[in-house]
Amino acid sequence: MTDFTGLPVTAADIDAAATVLAPVAVRTPLLSSPALDAVTGARVFIKPEMLQRTGSFKFRGAFNKLSSIPQAARTGGVVAFSSGNHAQGVAAAAQLLNMQATIVMPADAPLSKRERTKGYGAEVVLYDRDREDREAIARDIATKRGATLVPPYDDPKIIAGQGTVGREIAEDLAALGIAPDFVAAPASGGGLIAGTATAVKARFPHAQLLSAEPEAFDDHARSLAAGRREPHSASGRTICDALMASIPGEITFAINQRLLSRGVTASDAEVGAAVALVFRELKLVVEPGGAVALAALLAGRIEARGKTVVIVLSGGNVDADLFAELIQA
Repeated sequence: MTDFTGLPVTAADIDAAATVLAPVAVRTPLLSSPALDAVTGARVFIKPEMLQRTGSFKFRGAFNKLSSIPQAARTGGVVAFSSGNHAQGVAAAAQLLNMQATIVMPADAPLSKRERTKGYGAEVVLYDRDREDREAIARDIATKRGATLVPPYDDPKIIAGQGTVGREIAEDLAALGIAPDFVAAPASGGGLIAGTATAVKARFPHAQLLSAEPEAFDDHARSLAAGRREPHSASGRTICDALMASIPGEITFAINQRLLSRGVTASDAEVGAAVALVFRELKLVVEPGGAVALAALLAGRIEARGKTVVIVLSGGNVDADLFAELIQA
């Protein structure tokens, strides 16, 4: 049996988050695809979080976190730092809860993510990700305004909200009478896979949970192998702009170290091919960072033949020009 003793987020926390989210969040479906089954030799299920509010799973954690802020503290608003999906999740949650949101975003974040964040009524503050510290900028703004800082992943309420992805997967599989062999999800700071692992392992203790990252941006894979938090060694960029955190979160790694089996990676070319396949076969738009777990599966990095595999497609917020380039390649 899985040992959950002392972990900062429990299945009960995720159940509570599900109750908070029920009136506002989309319960995304669990999809099967004969085409994916044929390509992989596995029974593949897809969790399409691009169908979630704001186009990614991030709304779940953001709304759960903002809902937990006491009424007296809400007048100061919230501040977050994000390359895009957490930004939109926080902005949308703040709008629903009548709170002011300020989002610190990298100047090179996709234009679509910046504009959509503004569209939810948030103030956007841009920074240079190569020269400036986004968290320091956000903390300074929060201190000056008396606002609540909403981290992108390293927070129990955020993780519990993201864990509703795994809770829905477990419930839907149980209803079908199916136990998963593998569940894989993209990882940046690790909140999605930490929450998902907590929920899935509570129902299916023998399932193997895998983090998926862009090649070279493999801090989770390195950290899981080393047994301690390790930064990646990448310099430059990846088309998976949402997955460029340099090191796993402290809270998320405390969970992932216990519950994950290992990490897998995929190259930008493999991710691009996965984006195109999802468009062609599933008729869905997935952003590169959202497709990395599927890319790893298609590249043979998960021993899937004859097994049941669940892949989380974590979001669909991709610039139109890049998307067109990828699906035509």
